[in-house]
Amino acid sequence: MTPILVVVFGIKPAIAVGTDLLYAAITKSGGVFVHHRHQTIKWKVVGLLALGSVPTALVTIAVLKALTAKGIDYENVMTTTLGVALILTSLVLLFKNQLLQIGRHEKLAAVKAMHRQLQTPITVAAGAVLGVLVTLSSVGAGALGAAVLFFLYPRYPAANIVGTDIAHAVPLTAVAGLGHAHLGTVDYSLLASLLLGSLPGIMIGSRFAVRLPDRLVRSLLASMLLLIGLRFAL
Repeated sequence: MTPILVVVFGIKPAIAVGTDLLYAAITKSGGVFVHHRHQTIKWKVVGLLALGSVPTALVTIAVLKALTAKGIDYENVMTTTLGVALILTSLVLLFKNQLLQIGRHEKLAAVKAMHRQLQTPITVAAGAVLGVLVTLSSVGAGALGAAVLFFLYPRYPAANIVGTDIAHAVPLTAVAGLGHAHLGTVDYSLLASLLLGSLPGIMIGSRFAVRLPDRLVRSLLASMLLLIGLRFAL
């Protein structure tokens, strides 16, 4: 959502990110309820991710506040981070199957060690990285988070990965979004408009998505994100 707000509507990156974060926290909350009802959330993993992401999100907000107090413009940092996050997301979409294969290939010593000895600390560390990326760009709580979970927990069914990823995204985007609200980088009228337009948008998008091949949808989305990401990062 953030790239569209910045590129199409010309909204300042900080406002786009802050507004998008609160929008994500609100809209994803319903998904958490559904996944919890179907028992497709691994709450222990959610806790490990949040143990890393929530503190780094708070620290990032504190840094942004300090920069604001000193009159330093941090929007270039946010724009570059947004570009990097979009590029990473596009690469994850393009090479999703390859990442899954590597994650399941426990004959590799490094992969086996990640799954047996280092799974917990790497999960916390991944959450910490996501906390910074999401707070600065509002991108990463979805595809990147899911990619990390697929790689670290290859035996989990896809439904558990999706449910766990969404459950972690809600507190992360809520904390980061409220932090941006404290900084004054949330446009509440824009937020209301996004929420009002989300239902018909989801319905239209869902109809197109089910009629198009998954590989085509992923390729088109990844290409678009890659191009936009390069525009922001360079």
